[in-house]
Amino acid sequence: MHAITIPEPGGPEALVWAEVPDPQPGEGEVLVEVTASAVNRADIMQRQGFYDPPPGASAFPGLECSGRVAELGPGVSGWAVGDEVCALLAGGGYAEKVVVPAGQLLPLPEGVDLKRAAALPEVVCTVWSNVFMVAHLRPGETLLVHGGSSGIGTMAIQLAKAVGAKVAVTAGTKEKLERCAELGADILINYREQDFVAEVKDATGGAGADVILDNMGAKYLDRNVQALAVNGRLAIIGMQGGRKGELNIGALLAKRAAVSATSLRARPLEEKAAIVAAVREHVWPLFAGGHVRPVVDREMPMSEAAEGHRVVEESGHIGKVLLVTP
Repeated sequence: MHAITIPEPGGPEALVWAEVPDPQPGEGEVLVEVTASAVNRADIMQRQGFYDPPPGASAFPGLECSGRVAELGPGVSGWAVGDEVCALLAGGGYAEKVVVPAGQLLPLPEGVDLKRAAALPEVVCTVWSNVFMVAHLRPGETLLVHGGSSGIGTMAIQLAKAVGAKVAVTAGTKEKLERCAELGADILINYREQDFVAEVKDATGGAGADVILDNMGAKYLDRNVQALAVNGRLAIIGMQGGRKGELNIGALLAKRAAVSATSLRARPLEEKAAIVAAVREHVWPLFAGGHVRPVVDREMPMSEAAEGHRVVEESGHIGKVLLVTP
């Protein structure tokens, strides 16, 4: 088979479409013939040499995929060869075939075709686990999503609206904010021109956001705490704005607020399987009702993954960029 390899860390040109050995499914694993994968920020960090795969994971980038089951490993039940699936991965999605733990497979949600399903596993599992399983967003509360037009952001908007929450988003252009509004966002904040702390407080009568989903890390830490409501919950899932910041414990105590920081890739298999099962139970039915849909900016051949990385690094996209196998 062919896969995107990274012989040496570097820029997008470091991604090389090369012939590699076929993977073989082991105990509890399934071999999937990949139809499409999607570009995530973690893939870019891996290409740059900053985010190695966890032990035992594929060396190839790609944290999600869609495709068809090609082979079942020993001990696998509930799936059959030929099933159309999408999957949460620890790596290996940028390839024609990938091995997946059976607990990380999902059937296609109703109304989503095989190719576009590749845009779902990583973002849905990230949003559901952080916003709902950890931060416990409830109907009537306000969620602030940084990077509202990203893959994570576009999914967070839809899921929060589906449960009856109010949604504020930050984005850097009018076009991106308009797309967020089309998905249901109520409060639109251009972070280049507006102070998100002031805007969120003004829109909530001074209360602030009950839950904040943050991809920036250090750069936004202090202002995120300022923007939190009493009993608010800050969920940090990225470090695009740096790794180390100063936390005002006094402000956190005064608000009886909480800060959580999670990653998905290196979690134990049983934790990822539990998240996938929760997504299948709670999120997949929302597709049938038309409440949720994948947001795809563009698709391109997987062999041109370098261009996909350039698009995502330039942040001109809205939703996900898909890489499609030959």
